[in-house]
Amino acid sequence: MAAPALTLVADRERLGELLVREELVTREQVARALAEQQASKQRLGYCLVKLGFIQEADLTRTLARQFRMPAVDLSRFAADPRVLKLVPPELAVKHLVLPLKREGRTLTLAVADPANVGVIDDLKFITRYDIFPVVAGEYTLRALVDKHYELAPADQAPPSQMQSLIAELANDEAAGDVEVVESADDDAAAGAAAADEAPVVRLVNAILTEAVRRGASDIHIECFEHEMRVRFRVDGALHDIMQPPMKMKSALISRLKILASLNIAERRVPQDGRIKLKMGKKVVDFRVSTLPTLFGEKVVLRILDKGNLALDIGTFGIEPRAETALVEAIANPYGMVLVTGPTGSGKTTTLYSALARINTGDTNIMTAEDPVEYNLFGINQVQVRPEVGMTFAAALKAFLRQDPNVIMVGEIRDLETGGIAVKAALTGHLVLSTLHTNSAPETLTRLLDMGLEPFNVSSALNLILAQRLVRRICAKCKTRHAPEAAEFAGAKVTAETRLAELKLTVEALAGMRQRAAADVAPLVAGVTPETRVGELAYWKGAGCEACAGTGLKGRQGLYEVMAMTPRLRRAVLTGSDAQQIRELAVEEGMLTLRMDGWLKVIRGVTTLEQVVRETGA
Repeated sequence: MAAPALTLVADRERLGELLVREELVTREQVARALAEQQASKQRLGYCLVKLGFIQEADLTRTLARQFRMPAVDLSRFAADPRVLKLVPPELAVKHLVLPLKREGRTLTLAVADPANVGVIDDLKFITRYDIFPVVAGEYTLRALVDKHYELAPADQAPPSQMQSLIAELANDEAAGDVEVVESADDDAAAGAAAADEAPVVRLVNAILTEAVRRGASDIHIECFEHEMRVRFRVDGALHDIMQPPMKMKSALISRLKILASLNIAERRVPQDGRIKLKMGKKVVDFRVSTLPTLFGEKVVLRILDKGNLALDIGTFGIEPRAETALVEAIANPYGMVLVTGPTGSGKTTTLYSALARINTGDTNIMTAEDPVEYNLFGINQVQVRPEVGMTFAAALKAFLRQDPNVIMVGEIRDLETGGIAVKAALTGHLVLSTLHTNSAPETLTRLLDMGLEPFNVSSALNLILAQRLVRRICAKCKTRHAPEAAEFAGAKVTAETRLAELKLTVEALAGMRQRAAADVAPLVAGVTPETRVGELAYWKGAGCEACAGTGLKGRQGLYEVMAMTPRLRRAVLTGSDAQQIRELAVEEGMLTLRMDGWLKVIRGVTTLEQVVRETGA
């Protein structure tokens, strides 16, 4: 449902003149209503109805025609407490608006003043819904707002920082309990006076704290020809949050660059920095990247909230046999463990979790990272700086002279780094690293394509883990679901192929005699290529307040764990390709990403669409 276009009041005929022209009131009545308006500070239409000069229904129809918006008769309105909660009481009272119903991502909102375009944008930002405004009679609307909304007493918790800022950006109160722990030097701050003005400071603080409150992983601030926008990445998906005024563009970006100790005068080249903010009792790091674009600099902030960092491998949802293989691999005193997957798939979290598990007082752990995302106690972390010669290879060489037990390399990017890592793994060190490949078997061929010797690779590797992140079904609105053919279109999966893979998954699990087999087998008992799709167990979220109507909340990993068995080592030595290694690994008990995805679908953890999207054809 598209929201009706709103036109500024300056482009419209004055309400009093319009009502006189349509012979709904006289000029004398308008004059008396204007006098009443001066005394009561109410709107003209409200005063006309209050004085009995016009019927509220006639006034509402006139406003609807004037602003080309639908009108609503509130006398037939039945309040839904769940919908009423979507709009904060202080904003409903201040702007005189009332949420009527929610359909998917659209919230129908009754307004008394259609000319107040700003409130629509504010509420779209706060509620995270598309707003569909309808005109309502102010007299009745005010009574309903007073009836259904009671503002919290003064001794209760105030509205959120972002809501307060949107409600009144120009007030003089601070934006919240936010303290800059590390900032730029005084000269840089003094050179950007506009960025130190209270509204900009409060807006930046509000954006940062709201992103942390919502559990966002990234903040995107983008400049276009006629507008700016702020987006948060939550659970892997970007959401529009707000559109700051264009006049604040330079000051907003300068404020962020000052906090990140960047050169505010340099707008021609990308820059990288960090912000550390104290929010209440916790400290949150933001990794800042600026990029010159056609209409201004784009700023992306990666949120590194250590409070949200889960370092317990047992909570990741890895299948039992695969989890056992991973734990055994990182418990070995030597060898190599590789984690592979695209950017943003959780590789760093997996590696940090592995390090946390083996971080004991008798172990010397050293890491080379670009950048260091989280500071971990008891681990020696090194920031890679290629511009001064501190590359991954150089760091590895230095580590070998530091008596390490465990080495983590942020990424194997070239033959030199790979060669040193393999050598370290073969000479009594446990080496952990990442690689950008699509699957565990492809990682082996990638290492060989780099130029590493097959006998070194087969001897050094303990285990390869490939992973993806999919969005979880909202637990509060999960329901059974019969999928449609369109949900498989992204991967071109036929019903026969899909069911065959499900059967293969169950057979593989049963063959491994692990706990998951007993859990899953009854759900797909008797599955054959002729089984109908609707007979299988599929789930989805219907949409609720907890998930903002999306049906999805939180993320879950899919894991492909390939332990290097003697047969797989021989396959590497004999030059087998990725497909041959994959088939052999499945025979040895490996669950592919797609297989692991099917299990998550059957258990109701994620949706079929998410698995198809993330695991490909």
